[in-house]
Amino acid sequence: MTVDFEPFDSSWRSDPYGAYRQLREEAPIHRSPDSGTWCVSRYDDVVAVLKDPDTFSSRAMFSVLMNGGSEKPPPLNWDGIKFLVRFAWKVRVNVLKFGRERMLIAADGKPHSSLRTVVNRGFTPRQITSWEPRVRSLTEELLAPLRAGEPFDVVHDFATPLPVTIIAEMLGVEPERMREFKSWSDEIIAGSSGPKRTTYPDPPHPDTEAALEALASYLSRTIRERRKAPGDDLISTLLASQEGDAALTTFEVVQFVMLLLVAGNETTTNLIGNAVRALLDHPEERAALAADPGRVPLVMEETLRFNAPVQMVFRSATRDTQVAGTAIPKGSTVAAILGSANRDERRFPDADHFQPGRDTRGHLGFGFGAHFCLGAALARLEATSALEALAPLLPQLECADTERGWHDSFLVRGPTRLRLREAA
Repeated sequence: MTVDFEPFDSSWRSDPYGAYRQLREEAPIHRSPDSGTWCVSRYDDVVAVLKDPDTFSSRAMFSVLMNGGSEKPPPLNWDGIKFLVRFAWKVRVNVLKFGRERMLIAADGKPHSSLRTVVNRGFTPRQITSWEPRVRSLTEELLAPLRAGEPFDVVHDFATPLPVTIIAEMLGVEPERMREFKSWSDEIIAGSSGPKRTTYPDPPHPDTEAALEALASYLSRTIRERRKAPGDDLISTLLASQEGDAALTTFEVVQFVMLLLVAGNETTTNLIGNAVRALLDHPEERAALAADPGRVPLVMEETLRFNAPVQMVFRSATRDTQVAGTAIPKGSTVAAILGSANRDERRFPDADHFQPGRDTRGHLGFGFGAHFCLGAALARLEATSALEALAPLLPQLECADTERGWHDSFLVRGPTRLRLREAA
């Protein structure tokens, strides 16, 4: 059977693991015919790509999201020019500098390390630990309707507002703007890798464009205020050092906050949603968790392996190279498929089975190497609080949805809804 896998096609997204298995067995280094992307699917090969940033540049993350994977984007059209000018005006940046500003997810080498050093100041172990009481109190607040027997959707009513609210509070967002932050995040993820996605040179979908401009305008104004009068919030922390490589431009702060709202929130939301989905599918694990809430870390780490919130990342070959004996030409876009690596039987025996308590060390649920997820500790804190609170409730509940809906995204994986009801 000929392998026909295209990472940007929607046909495989509802259940990707069969396609991943075929890739691993028949074409572990596969060149997709339409986009020309080289898809790497086995665990050892994915790790080899991710631990060699000199050969495999993260700049591809920018080109994939903007240009559909092309390293040489077509010329701008008039609509694209108008959007860039409007957006540049919102963030007070020269439009010609867009491609030269540091972007955490797409930077390499010294630019990446210097930027990561700055943003790490907002995610130290002490700072994350200090948020635990608030995370737990918000968890209980969000679960109150479920405890009261009201209609409840784990994704919409719980897994989504939990990380969005915490990130917004960390940023110092006013309570009355929380709903707007959620809507902006939803629109931006839909426009970056989901059903509203467009590629350069076309401007974003109108809804995405409006969300980007509204968020950029709000953040730029907030950053200017924090520069004059710092507060006890993440934006003030990012702006605290203003010398050399430690100085962030307004645009760099805006980009980082957008990354938090999209990647950070989606990772936690999908981790919680995927964990609950797996527990509902495995009554014996649901019962074991209710009997022993100490199993929460086992469930969480197995979820990260079994159904990773982020399914793949992209890299660009900086030179002619090889992966597993296959030649990869300079300039090629490489898809390192985390979701497939985590299901590789060579690394995780019986990998297609959900087995909390197995040895999950080395899973790629939060990535690997220099770009290991910055917010992993926060995501684990939020997921731990969520699962500990849900554990005693789940044995009496079942899924009310007759059909499963998954995000229409080549990057992230998680249920779009997960309504609960009392078990029959």
